[in-house]
Amino acid sequence: MPKKTKNIILHDYFESLEGGGRLSSILAQNLPADLAYGFARPGHPFLNPFLNPSPPFEKREKIKQYHLHAYTAIPLWRQFKLARTFARCTSFLKNYDTVIYSGFYTPLAVQHHPAQCHILYCHTPPRFIYDQRDFYLKRLPFGLRPALQAFINYLQPRYENAITQMDTLIANSENVRRRIQYYLNQEAIVIYPPCDTARFIWRGQDNYYLSMGRLDPLKRVDLIIQAFLKMPDKRLIITSGGSELQQLKKLAKNAPHIQFTGWLDDAQLADLVGHAIATVYLAKNEDFGMSPLESMAAGKPVIGVAEGGLLETIVPDETGILLESSLNLDAICQAVEMLTAQKALNMRRACEEQAQRFRIDVFMEKMRRIIKA
Repeated sequence: MPKKTKNIILHDYFESLEGGGRLSSILAQNLPADLAYGFARPGHPFLNPFLNPSPPFEKREKIKQYHLHAYTAIPLWRQFKLARTFARCTSFLKNYDTVIYSGFYTPLAVQHHPAQCHILYCHTPPRFIYDQRDFYLKRLPFGLRPALQAFINYLQPRYENAITQMDTLIANSENVRRRIQYYLNQEAIVIYPPCDTARFIWRGQDNYYLSMGRLDPLKRVDLIIQAFLKMPDKRLIITSGGSELQQLKKLAKNAPHIQFTGWLDDAQLADLVGHAIATVYLAKNEDFGMSPLESMAAGKPVIGVAEGGLLETIVPDETGILLESSLNLDAICQAVEMLTAQKALNMRRACEEQAQRFRIDVFMEKMRRIIKA
């Protein structure tokens, strides 16, 4: 009988409901594989399947978790602590045949075990190091910029050295594959991340539009709010959290037609998506963009921007509207006015069919093929 291969997934951390964490959870459930992470907030829903397994996972061999307890609330120190923890505290990897890395800091663990099979699933090279370095530096108070630059100087050579030690690089989109090639001079293959098409389904159509982007500057939720302030007859629900939550609430001026829900659990989010007219997602040069895909899985078209990963998922005038990169409020308002409830309804079937290309089973088949090879 051939020896059973032991797999483990390394993911930076489980804090919000971001796509990298969901992908890592899906991989661990379906390979199956053990799971290691820098830290996790208590009760994080992506870890629930391992604590309370349900069919078909309740009869499998138990998945082992390594919680590395690398949490700190102090910005920058958190990132440094994560990087150092993965570089120094992952000797358990010697017990595994295949290691799959997810995130910015986990690749630093590769140095300890060069004889294994190492696969990096790259959501993007760290944007604060590469394409958005100036953006992040300018957002910091002048006195803190040297601290971020010092961390970049620490992480960049270690990250780039780790990349050269990977056996396989996987990019989550053609957009990210090009970044890897340009900034790291490495080739990667593209395997799109999985969309849970069984969870995001059509549930009806109520009178609101939805924003699911995390509340940080690159998601440009501020532009969405400003546009809807000009359309008091259009209702907007913002279903996420993030560093700009209080600033964006202040921007919304307690407008009665703009609602913030904060982070929701999986069932609540799927219900809101399933009942929306459409979603609005205007992230800047998005790596891939799982939220638009979840919207389409529920039969809801997307108002997006013609750049980044959205060019690979949204079909203009069939599954949504793509605005020019030079975004302005009038263009956003015009797109919302154009995407009426009836027009959105007419796009339902095309949206659902497009999302089927990104099913979990399609993703897992491609990942298993890579691991087996």
